[in-house]
Amino acid sequence: MLNKIEQAITNFVKGGDNSDVALLDKVLHKDFRVTNNGFMGIPGVTVIGKEKYLQNIRDGIFGGLPRKMEIEAIEENGTIAMVKLRLESSENYFVSYNSLVLDTDNEWRLVNNLAVVEAKNKA
Repeated sequence: MLNKIEQAITNFVKGGDNSDVALLDKVLHKDFRVTNNGFMGIPGVTVIGKEKYLQNIRDGIFGGLPRKMEIEAIEENGTIAMVKLRLESSENYFVSYNSLVLDTDNEWRLVNNLAVVEAKNKA
């Protein structure tokens, strides 16, 4: 079970890194949301649905930069799971908490990505 959860998370990260909308579409639940506080310098909470998220990937607003990925924790309980990730790109550090559900086709899908993005200090 943990291998399938790790694969779903890896596909999510690689899909973003490579702007692979088809891969993301497969791994994101139809009700997927990104939730962020202080997103791109905007005060308060920002929530982005699946279609807007995929459009932002297509438009190059999100993604397209390779990131180092470290899975810090996976907690699984039957048909739900939570994964804590640390990511690093050439521009940012990310910490994200990802909620997954075991969908009706027996595939793990991300339903929520709760993330903090911190810009690296430019020298």
